[in-house]
Amino acid sequence: MTDKELLYVEDALGHEQYFQTRCQEVFGQLQDADLKMCVQQITQKHNQLFQSFYGLL
Repeated sequence: MTDKELLYVEDALGHEQYFQTRCQEVFGQLQDADLKMCVQQITQKHNQLFQSFYGLL
């Protein structure tokens, strides 16, 4: 993996961690069960993406 590709993967990991954190914060603030379920699914998707990027390392 080139240095540039490694930087891209590191950047993508940081973004996915940020999205997971934000989704968890929003999840904790929501009252509506349907919205909470939607945000939970989005959080899981970002976790899967994080794991995929991490697997490249």
